[in-house]
Amino acid sequence: MNANLPAAQTHETETKIEHFDVLIVGAGISGIDAAYHLGKNRPGSSFVILDAKPQIGGTWHTHTFPGIRSDSDLFTFGFSWKPWTGVPIASAAEILNYLEEAIEENDIGHKIRFNHQIEKAEWSSDTQSWTLSVRRDANAPPVTLTCGFLWMCAGYFRHSEGYTPDWPGTDTFRGQIVHPQNWPQDLDHTGKNVVVIGSGATAATIVPAMAAKAAHVTMVQRSPTYYYPRPMMDEFNVTLSALDLPDVWYHEIMRRKFLHESQITVQRSKTEPEVLAAELIGAARKYLGEDFDVDTHFTPSYRPWRQRIAMLPDGDMFVAIRAGKAEIVTDHIDSFTEVGLRLASGKLVVADIIVTATGLNLNMFGDIELVVDGETINPARCFTHRGIMFTGLPNFATVFGYLRASWTLRADLVSNYICRLLDHMDTDGASSVTPMLRDEDRDMQERPWIDPENFNAGYIMRSLDILPRQGDRQPWVMTQDYFQDRNDLPSADLDDGSLVFGRSKVQYT
Repeated sequence: MNANLPAAQTHETETKIEHFDVLIVGAGISGIDAAYHLGKNRPGSSFVILDAKPQIGGTWHTHTFPGIRSDSDLFTFGFSWKPWTGVPIASAAEILNYLEEAIEENDIGHKIRFNHQIEKAEWSSDTQSWTLSVRRDANAPPVTLTCGFLWMCAGYFRHSEGYTPDWPGTDTFRGQIVHPQNWPQDLDHTGKNVVVIGSGATAATIVPAMAAKAAHVTMVQRSPTYYYPRPMMDEFNVTLSALDLPDVWYHEIMRRKFLHESQITVQRSKTEPEVLAAELIGAARKYLGEDFDVDTHFTPSYRPWRQRIAMLPDGDMFVAIRAGKAEIVTDHIDSFTEVGLRLASGKLVVADIIVTATGLNLNMFGDIELVVDGETINPARCFTHRGIMFTGLPNFATVFGYLRASWTLRADLVSNYICRLLDHMDTDGASSVTPMLRDEDRDMQERPWIDPENFNAGYIMRSLDILPRQGDRQPWVMTQDYFQDRNDLPSADLDDGSLVFGRSKVQYT
């Protein structure tokens, strides 16, 4: 990657265009992980991290709604290279503190530039580099940076706005309508009647958090969701903590424990879905009592893991419902009214505040316009290469994590893969790498980025038309399987003909 490329200029130099071997987009958990691996495995590479926001954290900076916490355990969501020693489910503040420690301990901070919004990235086969138009100030013209390799770590959803359905009558509601992704910091719900629309992990977090101060919280859902209530500290945690093990040992043992549990659960969702469903529904009944209508409110119509199973630490949402601080209504929304929601059944739900926990708007590659040799690239027309790279996009990679497991597990595998790929390019004297379909791949079946039969969450289904495609064979498959990827990615053949290396201008599919 270093061959025939200009050296990085200092940040203070304004008269010259700065060039970097690698440019990382996003200072969230994926970008920090990428920076760590580059620093460790490729200390000679120059790199920078650009983030459009004013501080680190990505999702953990954007989302500030009440009770915000991880939906995955921190032993697998945290970095493999930095031990997590707290409770399995952590608050946003604890996660941000952990990320700040990781940056400081590995001297990554000086590599990050905040308030840098990339608007356009143009690849030139003649110069074998990306030229980026970067907005640092809304009132000033964009600046230009160049890089040899562009590494997207910006996540998969649009941070500026969440998804909100178009309900009739929203303009007539006299109270306040709030989306979790744009939470007002001055919102006071003390003593108020709150309605939370939705039943995913965000709703399951907000309901018990707001119920502590609200007069009452009502969760309105169209259909039931699976939840997994588990103790914040189980007997194994307590026993292991008492042994006073080194942090690295404790982290690794807990990590393996959660990975094993996750693997078994996913396997059971395929081999014995009815049994697993009965266990999850039974856990809800145990918390809520035999008199509660679990069949209506907590018995989904789909098999477990076709949508994400929300974790409830210490069953907190169930506890709030049983205590009478919260309730759940399963119905469709007919319209908003001046005082709340009118449901399809005719029921009126009165509210002072309505929270629309209705999901995300996905984007691809951070909404950056990508141009290759003058041609604008449509991500939906690209085939993915192992869920990391894409046909027609030279020297370009992205991190898209797991939907059933912790995001960081895949970020870590991708980081190692990219470093190995860059080493391979250096060894071969190549300055570009582009995934291209081989002759034997031309007749393969085209499949969506995520198979709806495998995972059909609404935010994915709404966005299939903007997401890349996958094929029916490797290396054109996005597996969504950590246990397969951790074996396949480290040993993937980089010279199987699906990656075209070179310096000269190439034709793109």
